[in-house]
Amino acid sequence: MIILIGLKSQERITRRSEIKMIRTYSELIALPTHEQRFNYLKLSGRVGEKTFDKDRWINQNFYHSQEWKSIRDRIIVRDFGRDLAMEGYEIHGSVLIHHMNPIAVEDVLEHSDILINPDYLITVAYMTHQAIHYGDYDLLMGDPIERSPGDTKLW
Repeated sequence: MIILIGLKSQERITRRSEIKMIRTYSELIALPTHEQRFNYLKLSGRVGEKTFDKDRWINQNFYHSQEWKSIRDRIIVRDFGRDLAMEGYEIHGSVLIHHMNPIAVEDVLEHSDILINPDYLITVAYMTHQAIHYGDYDLLMGDPIERSPGDTKLW
C-alpha cells in the first residue's frame, strides 16, 4: 500500500514525496522471509551520502535522550533482539533500532510521530542496517544454520 504524505512545510513535502510510502512494522512482520523484509525496507543510498550534514548534532542529541533510550529498549524487547524481528536471526553483536522511514532535521525539531512510534521502528543488526541504507543484499547475515540431532559439524 502506498501512502502519500502531506506535511506542513514545502521543503518537507518535497523531501517526503521522494519516499513514496510509509513503511510500518505491522506490514513488515506480515512478510514471511528475511529477504522479503529486507526488500520492503531497502533504500538506495550511496556510500558517503550525507545525512543531517552540519546539523548532525540535532539527531545525535535525540539519540542520547532518555526518551530515545527508553523506546529503543522497548523495541528490542518487542523484537526479541532479532534482526528484522525474524525468528532464527538473533543478533549477537551491535543491535540498532532502524527508523523504517528516513527522518529529517524537521522531524527531530518538531518531534514528529515518526521518531518514536513503535510502528515505524525495527531492530536490526549493524550489517543489516548498512544493507538497508545502501540497498546491498550481500551485506546481510546468511540464513540460520539448521541443526539436527547427532549433527557434529560445527558451523
